Amino acid sequence: MRSTDQQTARPEGAPPAEPAAPAVLELAGEFPAASRAQWRDLVAGVLRKAGRDELPDPVEEALRVPVATGVSVAPLYTAEDAGDLPALAGVPGLPPFVRGARAGAAGVTAAAGADTEVPAGWDVRQRHADPDVAATREAIAADLENGVSSLWLVLGEGAVPVGSLGDVLADVLLDLAPLTLSGGVPAAEAFLALVEGRTDLAPGGCLGLDPLGLQAATGQAQDLSGLADLARRTPAGWRSVVVDGTVFADAGASAVEELGCAVAAGVAYLRGLTDAGLGVDEAFGQLEFRFSASADQFTTIAGLRAARRLWDRVGEASGASPQARAMRQHAVTSSVMTTRHDPWVNMLRTTVACFAAGVGGADVVTVQPFDAALGLPDAFARRTARNTQSLLVEEGSLARVLDPAGGSWYVESLTEELAQTAWAWFTEIERAGGLAAALDSGLVGERIAAAWSERERRLATRADALTGVSEFPNPAEVLPSRRPAAAPPSGGLPRVRAAAAFEDLRDAVEAVEPRPRVHLATLGPVARHTARATFAANLFGAGGLQTTTGDGAASLDGASVVCICGTDRDYADGAAALAAELRAAGAAQVWLAGPPSLGIDGVDGYVYAGCDAIAVLTTVLDQLGIHHKRALGEQEEVTT
Repeated sequence: MRSTDQQTARPEGAPPAEPAAPAVLELAGEFPAASRAQWRDLVAGVLRKAGRDELPDPVEEALRVPVATGVSVAPLYTAEDAGDLPALAGVPGLPPFVRGARAGAAGVTAAAGADTEVPAGWDVRQRHADPDVAATREAIAADLENGVSSLWLVLGEGAVPVGSLGDVLADVLLDLAPLTLSGGVPAAEAFLALVEGRTDLAPGGCLGLDPLGLQAATGQAQDLSGLADLARRTPAGWRSVVVDGTVFADAGASAVEELGCAVAAGVAYLRGLTDAGLGVDEAFGQLEFRFSASADQFTTIAGLRAARRLWDRVGEASGASPQARAMRQHAVTSSVMTTRHDPWVNMLRTTVACFAAGVGGADVVTVQPFDAALGLPDAFARRTARNTQSLLVEEGSLARVLDPAGGSWYVESLTEELAQTAWAWFTEIERAGGLAAALDSGLVGERIAAAWSERERRLATRADALTGVSEFPNPAEVLPSRRPAAAPPSGGLPRVRAAAAFEDLRDAVEAVEPRPRVHLATLGPVARHTARATFAANLFGAGGLQTTTGDGAASLDGASVVCICGTDRDYADGAAALAAELRAAGAAQVWLAGPPSLGIDGVDGYVYAGCDAIAVLTTVLDQLGIHHKRALGEQEEVTT
């Protein structure tokens, strides 16, 4: 016999035996445990090396990033940050519905006639607003044949004619494809007349009435008294009212303002419906909510989860039954994040936003085509939009797991913070007399304007980068041509886009021939000036300005705006002298690539990481005599 710690005998020349697998495999089990204090010490050391002498306590506060009004995210989350939040979120399909309104094992349904189960997914909804009836019919047919499960029709002036609704839907099997309308009472009445007497309509449709959203967009007071009558005439399984939070998001609201305003609008509609005789559960069943989904995926995920918790609390306080309190959510990829320049990047933005909407538990998702900011989408753009959803649901299997973000310390903490902050904003609106009164008084407009002002600052300094616009612009791009879309309602809250300021300046520059340029006067060898020359070329290119590069003042070649590029050491030896030479050679404006702390004599300004790029570009365009919207105080007319 042999002892158990001896090696097992094996034939000479045989390969060594495989070690036995451990009974329990611990993640990072061979490494010593790291504490939060150790992490803080390491972070503090890195920040001090970067020049941060005074650090907050705790140090992670220096790395917090704002994501909404009053809400920021930390660089590190642990179990102590979430506490009991995962347990309080409940389970999918039950109050407070943080984890989703849908229930079931892995969110699947049995396929008809199949032995296996397939993912239920979400409702894939495509938007149509083309006034050309034949083109809209063709686009609808293509959508329904290729993965779209419901339709969103925009009716009215400049969009689908109300009188042509029957023609547009002539080939649509309404017993299979639900329909959501935008167009107010005229659109709803036209549809009800079209389907009068039918009892076979597919459930999940919505008449799309949203008088408070229209008031927010137009600034004109609306009458809510007719909602109950239309609600009583709404087909079975349909809803009559959509609470459109995207109206506030498109005005520049952060997730907090959008959630708070949407809940306030929902409460106003509940009051109107119940005062007119509808039961509480019946009134809850008439509402669908529409939210904006952005490329900030975790804020979108947490925002949808927080919205369901807020609405469940409203239902609990109203006496609604548990299942009636489940919020039906329609997520639409953000119009604010879409760009006109380098629009192809919008495909990536909408993919991230769609992913976030699916993970966040939206019941319905609309992906806007990548060319939405340019006008009416073409067939390729619509195909890409619907295939984005098909890929995530069918190939990515995103719908196979309910609330996949649930339990994450980060997501649970962010969900709670958004819910608490949005609830505080909602109660402020209620104290002001409700949403209609808060819109009339300017309370909502002022709050959203403040939120957008903070976002504009981050965009201008490129802390929030816009690929293809504020970063890595393509000066040689040729924009695709699109037919104009209907102008959205105006007169109330503004409509903004993150890229608008940069694109307005770029459009003004590109209208001038020959194209204005900025000369990059370099100091020192190529290896030393390349980094800052590249940075400067990227910044000026964001405004549509071409750049030329050459050593010293000899290569100026008539350029009136110059930027000196080199290293700090090169600047100390010769930047001031070069600035003087450039002035003598005809340069009217001299910039320097580097921080203002360098204090170089003879330069007009500095371009550096974190500088206000919009202010720099505006100053350059003013020097070049190029008229632009910022100088004229004009607002961009956004069409989607």
